[in-house]
Amino acid sequence: MPSTLFFELNNEKREAIMNAGISEFGSYGYENSSTNRIVQKAGISKGSLFKYFPSKEDFYFYILEQITAELISDLKGKTDSLPTELFQRIIAYSALEFAWYMQYPEKGRMIIKAFAKSDTAIYRKTVSKYGTSQKGLTDFFLQDVDTSRFRGDKQKTLRMMHWFLKGFNEDFLDRVQMGEEDNLDKLKWEYTASLSEYMELLKTGILK
Repeated sequence: MPSTLFFELNNEKREAIMNAGISEFGSYGYENSSTNRIVQKAGISKGSLFKYFPSKEDFYFYILEQITAELISDLKGKTDSLPTELFQRIIAYSALEFAWYMQYPEKGRMIIKAFAKSDTAIYRKTVSKYGTSQKGLTDFFLQDVDTSRFRGDKQKTLRMMHWFLKGFNEDFLDRVQMGEEDNLDKLKWEYTASLSEYMELLKTGILK
């Protein structure tokens, strides 16, 4: 958490610091980011940055928490517009999420980099901190699905879809090559096309 000194700054200065962090972490990820570049962009000294935040890691997670909460809030506010049919709803929801990334590209890139699988301590901490939030968001947008055509147990079917989406997203992010996340429009197309193929397979079944 930031120190009280950070909240005593005027809104313009706080936003400058936050935006500098979002830009840096969105461009370079946590591991390759530079506090020197951050303070230069923000127009403050490095000593000031560490008066506001105990460490680079604290600064990173504070920003990630803020933009993740913003994403979740914005998406929850739009779920009423989604179709109730299960497979259509999943595709439409993915389009909403990518539309948010494209509206706020630096925030989108930071989130994508944060959850792209890597063998680092910061990634493990990220999953530990935000894994529950991701599950809660998936459960939220699936709660109004039309279950009248489900063959089996409704709750088990929805749980299976949650497992599928979790695995699909992890696999997709794992396949994102370094630098490709800069092209959000390309990522949206690849994600939606791949997800649609799997949705069709699930809908029709895997056996002849």
